[in-house]
Amino acid sequence: MERKNAWLKYDEAEKKACMNYCEGYRQYLSASKTERESVAEAVKMIEACGYRNLKDIVAAGETLKAGDKVYSVNMEKTLSMFLIGEEPMEKGMKILGAHVDSPRLDLKQNPLYEDMEFVLLDTHYYGGIKKYQWVAMPLALHGVVVKKDGTKVNIVIGEKDDDPVVCITDLLPHLGAKQMGKKASEVIEGEDLNVLVGSMPVEPAEAKEDETDEEKAAREAAAKAKTKANILALLKETYDIEEDDFLSAEIEVVPAGPCKDLGLDRSMLMGYGHDDRVCGYTSFTAMLNLDKCDRTCVCMLVDKEEIGSAGATGSQSKYFENEVAEVMNALGQYSELKLRRALANSEMFSSDVSAAVDPLYPGVNEMKNSAFFAKGLTFNKFTGARGKSGSNDANPEFIAKIRRIMDENEVTWQTAELGRVDEGGGGTIARFMAEYNMQVIDSGVPVLSMHAPWEVVSKADVYEAMKGYTAFLKNA
Repeated sequence: MERKNAWLKYDEAEKKACMNYCEGYRQYLSASKTERESVAEAVKMIEACGYRNLKDIVAAGETLKAGDKVYSVNMEKTLSMFLIGEEPMEKGMKILGAHVDSPRLDLKQNPLYEDMEFVLLDTHYYGGIKKYQWVAMPLALHGVVVKKDGTKVNIVIGEKDDDPVVCITDLLPHLGAKQMGKKASEVIEGEDLNVLVGSMPVEPAEAKEDETDEEKAAREAAAKAKTKANILALLKETYDIEEDDFLSAEIEVVPAGPCKDLGLDRSMLMGYGHDDRVCGYTSFTAMLNLDKCDRTCVCMLVDKEEIGSAGATGSQSKYFENEVAEVMNALGQYSELKLRRALANSEMFSSDVSAAVDPLYPGVNEMKNSAFFAKGLTFNKFTGARGKSGSNDANPEFIAKIRRIMDENEVTWQTAELGRVDEGGGGTIARFMAEYNMQVIDSGVPVLSMHAPWEVVSKADVYEAMKGYTAFLKNA
């Protein structure tokens, strides 16, 4: 079935609305290069629209009622928003769920070392990446260091115009014959993704007559690693952190620089982290389009999807279930049975990106069941790989309802699979939420160069995703 390009239906007013909306998203993505930053930026926006922290409401013993707007943050990495509906929560919720973690490099716990008077940081890559894409490009450091006394130091290096950047070096082609003969997966080894951060040695301090054993050990270490000592001195001066503080740090290596308009017509956006902050942004801003609803509307932004949704901040955590229980309790509606009913009676868009057809690589797609740029919000009945393994598989009754809602609200939408059968595949948070017996379908924005340091989306698809999510919340 041929789907019309969304740009062709826009008049000048709607084209301007699309561009304006995507400018807000561009700024959000540029400021949100980690899951912590993504949640913090979202909280700023939703608080400005009247959402209150659920923790404060619970602590004050307040009650909730229809029309109230509350949110909850878990470990600074996940966010849940609730717009309380007129109906009892046991009748189910309308949920938009996305993840805000993205493929990247994480610093190891003991990362800093000197070799040949270069100072480097050891990393461990996070999520599915093509390792060769991360070399010879400007990189930034984002994250948090927590000192033993509990002091939290936020780190952002490489984003301001006058900031230095860091990088991972590559071998020159003149000496790279053996390297070029390797498979793409082996051209750059994981243990070689080490980040260059310094090359200027300093002379160590002279011994003091009354120096302590600790001062002596530090001076001797600095004499053996003069360049590393200089970097440590800079970190101490700028951030008041020591080398041992890396043990309780969470620092991510990401591409440096803002998301940019792409194309002479400015129809696209190129930036780091579209997967899946594009669905996160369109989901929580869709929530901001509502002031009331029949059934409670929810947006959940989670962490750890790129590594299986595990841990306390992933979608397999009991965090979301616990927060639903807290909301129901503040409404005077909680019981274990009613909580189970609320979850089972819910309907959800598991919002995650789809692989857009690339004219340079058409062979990996089956064209009748693929996502195309500017053809709108994409629905995947199932994801998984090779025989739908690891997939949620949406029911046709739910899909029929979605078709009606999208068409009645003039949302441009399409359906897709993730590539040809046996070509590959992937998973989302859908299958974990479906374990509650709720109706769940995957939906999201098509992306080119997915999981590369710089990914590409169509502004029309971003705009149509927000419209589709809004229509679902209002009409499901």
